[in-house]
Amino acid sequence: MDKVEATATVRDFDPISGSIPATKVEITVSCRLDTGTSSFGRTEVIDNTLNPDFVRKYILDYFFEEKQNLRFDVYDIDSKSPDLAKHDFLGQVYCTLGEIVGSPASRLEKPLGKLYIFSFHSGIPGKKCGTIILSAEELGNCRDYATMQFCANKLDKKDFFGKSDPFMVFYRSNEDGTFTICHKTEVVKNTLNPVWQPFSIPVRALCNGDYDRTIKVEIYDWDRDGSHDFIGEFTTSYKELCRGQSQLNIYEVVNAKKKIKKKRYINSGTVRLMLTFLSFPVSLLLTASFLPFMCFRTQIHFTVAIDFTASNGNPSQSTSLHYMNPYQMNAYAMALKAVGEIIQDYDSDKMFPALGFGAKLPPDGRVSHEFPLNGNTENPYCNGIHGILEAYHQSLKTVQLYGPTNFAPVVNHVARYAAAFQDGSQYFVLLIITDGVISDMAQTKEAIVNAAKLPMSIIIVGVGQAEFDAMVELDGDDIRISSRGKLAERDIVQFVPFRDYMDRTGNHVLSMARLAKDVLAEIPDQLISYMKSRAIKPHPAPPPYSPGDKPQTNPV
Repeated sequence: MDKVEATATVRDFDPISGSIPATKVEITVSCRLDTGTSSFGRTEVIDNTLNPDFVRKYILDYFFEEKQNLRFDVYDIDSKSPDLAKHDFLGQVYCTLGEIVGSPASRLEKPLGKLYIFSFHSGIPGKKCGTIILSAEELGNCRDYATMQFCANKLDKKDFFGKSDPFMVFYRSNEDGTFTICHKTEVVKNTLNPVWQPFSIPVRALCNGDYDRTIKVEIYDWDRDGSHDFIGEFTTSYKELCRGQSQLNIYEVVNAKKKIKKKRYINSGTVRLMLTFLSFPVSLLLTASFLPFMCFRTQIHFTVAIDFTASNGNPSQSTSLHYMNPYQMNAYAMALKAVGEIIQDYDSDKMFPALGFGAKLPPDGRVSHEFPLNGNTENPYCNGIHGILEAYHQSLKTVQLYGPTNFAPVVNHVARYAAAFQDGSQYFVLLIITDGVISDMAQTKEAIVNAAKLPMSIIIVGVGQAEFDAMVELDGDDIRISSRGKLAERDIVQFVPFRDYMDRTGNHVLSMARLAKDVLAEIPDQLISYMKSRAIKPHPAPPPYSPGDKPQTNPV
């Protein structure tokens, strides 16, 4: 056997019609082959081994209620050609993600075989050629990266005509006491005192966000035929590595078998941490200057306001923007879900005030531009994005779509509460989803100019095919919005037309992801601009949250 590679494919799973995943899981692939011959992706190639443990992982959305079929193919790679048809096919395995997750310790072993006829219901197995081992672990929410560099001193000499060609292999510990490979360094040729190159790795990969979890590091002498010689190992944790370069991060490399045989054995060398630092990926809602406010618990409060004006069309008809198609979400629901499911992570209790505007309310038919979707004027909070969607669907059955399209009431509504928390401990985000032209443009401009002085941001998503020229004016990216000759202190509005994000293939998941990324992209800078304008630094952590601490929002 020359080289081993595994490929993996998701079968019979439609992410467009799928529900929201319960969690994300990381899949680790290993093979134990019996013969001399090893898409959601392809592993790296491992030379000359019958027992490959692949470093490359696969991150999958896990849906408890759905059957997510997977296929793993294993090949013996004989050349550099990327075409798998030109390499020796060793075997394949079919399983479901549920099988992996539901196995003891979420570790599934299945025989690799060449299947001549196969469906997910029946098949004629061919020759068995080994075992594939699939492990799943739920991923934590840690998004941090660590950059580290190591060197070693006086490692054991393993090569007869030279010294050693050492490399390091990192493993994170699992809850069942096993270890999962997570990183390999490069090989440093012909030295007992190697200095490895710095490398960056997600902290999640090292310890899944648990800084006390054991990390095992093995040192090997590289051999061309794949029979790498074990030099020794040591254990540490990310908490220890975070201490940086010090005597605490010098580790003895120990070969347990050698220690048993030789009474005077001390170690097989030492490894020293040369540098380590924590960094944060420049990604959605995580920028270097924004993050400290989140770490020190600036609380974000998310409010949604939905347009219930008659221009949306009769909700009972399929032409309406509020039409409840039993098979897919309407544009309002998709916009709410896309934005809300990201920003809700920054709201500790996941209880959100949800408002409607532009409708006649029962029983007297009065027109309201800031009514609670759940019908409770004393407690307009909904439990999570799912709760908002339920309240939205229920409101469509009870209120009468009317008009006009007034924004100022909901902007002023949130601004009243933002005005009471100007010390940096709270920040308010208002999501307005609308289909039409603003009826109270002058009042809305004035409300936004006043809100620009407060810890507040406004996201406006336009749905439908209306002209949204006025919304672009409110956005203020090119020209700062003004009212009565007074310029807004900050740009706090982000507007996007939902139609610009509709994927041509009908992939609503992709549409929602694109929308969320763009409409939330300005929130970090808007929050920071407010903090800087008031010379506010990150606050220390407040006392534990109690329900009475939440700013109460009363639409009445």
